[in-house]
Amino acid sequence: MSKDAGVAKASKQPTMPDLEWDDVMRIPGLSVLSMRDRAVAALVATVMLSLIPNLSHAAVFSPQTATLDNGMQVVLVENHRAPVVSHMVWYKVGSADETQGVSGIAHFLEHLMFKGTNDIAPGDFSKIVARNGGNDNAFTTWDYTGYFQNIAADRLDLVMKMEADRMTNLELSDDVVLPERDVIIEERRSRIDNNPGALLGEQMRASLYMAHPYGRSIIGWLNEMEQLSTEDALDFYRKWYAPNNAILVVAGDITMDELMPLAEKYYGVIPRGDVLTRNRVKEPVQHAPRKVTMHDPRVGQASLSRYYLAPSYHSENAADAAPLEVLSEIIGSGTTSRLFKSLVVDQSIASSVGTFYDPVAVDLASFGVYAVPRDDVELADLEKAVDAQIDDIVTNGVTEDELARAKQKLLDSAVFARDSLSAGARVLGKALAVGLTVEQVESWPDRVTAVTVDQVNEAAKRVFNDKQSVTGWLMPPKDGPVSGSGPALPIDTGAGVH
Repeated sequence: MSKDAGVAKASKQPTMPDLEWDDVMRIPGLSVLSMRDRAVAALVATVMLSLIPNLSHAAVFSPQTATLDNGMQVVLVENHRAPVVSHMVWYKVGSADETQGVSGIAHFLEHLMFKGTNDIAPGDFSKIVARNGGNDNAFTTWDYTGYFQNIAADRLDLVMKMEADRMTNLELSDDVVLPERDVIIEERRSRIDNNPGALLGEQMRASLYMAHPYGRSIIGWLNEMEQLSTEDALDFYRKWYAPNNAILVVAGDITMDELMPLAEKYYGVIPRGDVLTRNRVKEPVQHAPRKVTMHDPRVGQASLSRYYLAPSYHSENAADAAPLEVLSEIIGSGTTSRLFKSLVVDQSIASSVGTFYDPVAVDLASFGVYAVPRDDVELADLEKAVDAQIDDIVTNGVTEDELARAKQKLLDSAVFARDSLSAGARVLGKALAVGLTVEQVESWPDRVTAVTVDQVNEAAKRVFNDKQSVTGWLMPPKDGPVSGSGPALPIDTGAGVH
C-alpha cells in the first residue's frame, strides 16, 4: 500500500494527497525507492507497535476510539491547528486474501470503487471532492485496502456520506468493469513490466514466500488479470466490504462529540456483514537459499538485493520485531550506518547501501539489504563484502553506543510523526488493519527504549539465516545497457499499489 510513489488511477480525477501522505503511503512497493523515500518509509515503520506487554504509558498520538453497534471501529486523532481533516476508511482485506487464480482482484476493486452508485455517477466521486477543495485516493497492499479524502473540516459530512454510500451501494456492470480492467493491465505494464527492478522484486518475493500469498503480486499476475470479471469483483466486494471489517480513522479539526453523530448517521446504519476469517497458508520450513539473476537492457547500473524472512508483530518470534527495527537502523539507515561506513566510505566499493524492514503485517514480514556497486566493482565482490558485514554482526554483535544512537533516532522519528496531520491516522489505521491495537501503537516509545544489546544480537542471529533468504542480481546485458539507463533496485516495502 505502498511504499509504493505510485501512480494515480488513470480513470480518476488526478488529485493528489498532501505531501506527507504521498511520501509515506505511495512509495511504490513494486518499484524503486529513492533515498528520501526510504527515509520517510522508515519513519512510518518505526512509529509502529510491538506485542510485548506495556512497560509504561508514553503516548504517541493520544487517539480516541469507539465502536459502532455494527462493529465498525472509529478512531479520532484531534489536531486543531488548521480547519482541515483527513478522513480514511481501512478495510481489513488485501491481495493476500484473494482466492487462488484471481490475483489482482483486491486492487481491481479499489479502482472500481470509484465507478459510482445510485447517487454518484461513475467518475464523479473524486470530482466532487475536488470541487469542494479536497483531494482523495486509495491504496491496496497485501493486508489492507484504504480510501481517504483530505478536505476542509466543514466538508467532512459530505465525504463521509459518499464513502459510506459506496461501502454498500456500489454498482458494477460490464460497461464500466471491462474498460477499467484495461486500465489496471496498462498500470501493470507501466509499473512492473517496464521496470526491471520491479520485475526482479516480483520474482524475488515469489521465491522468498514459497507457499504464503505474500509472494503474490499485489497488482496481479497478467494472465489472471486478463480474466477478471464483473462477478469476481462483486463477489470480493460482497464478502469483504462491510462495516465490521472496516476502520474509520479521522484526523484533524474535530472532536469526538462532533464525529460520533456523523459516524452513526452514515456508517452506523449499514448492516454488519458475515464474520470473516483470513485463511492464510502457513509458510513451510525452508531449507536452502535461493538466487534470482536478471539481465535487462534498461538497467544501466547493476545492483544487489537480498530478502530474509523475518518475524512481524503477528508471527512467531514477534518479540524480535522491535530489536530488528533497531538493527535495521544500526546497519543500514543513513550515512552513519555500518554498511554505509564500510562499503561506501572505507572500502569505496558501493555507491549506495541500506536496509529495509516493516514488521507491521498479518503474517511473516521480510528484512531486506541492498547495495549498488561502484562502476569498477563486480557484483560478486560486493556481495562478499555485504556478507562479511552480516557475518560480523552475527559473530560480534552491535555495541552499546550503536544501540543508544539508533534508539534515539527512532524515538526522534516518533516526535516528528506527531507533528503531521495525517501521520497518526495512517499509522493507527495500518496497525489496526493488521490486527494490532491502539495501546500497542501508543506504547511504542517504551518498547524501543527497553530494547537491549543482547536482544538485538539474538534477533540478528535468527533473521540472518541464509536458508530463509533470496538474493537478487539485477544486471545490464552483456553487450551493455541502453543509453541513459540507471540502477533499478528491486526494493519492496509492501506499502501498496494505487
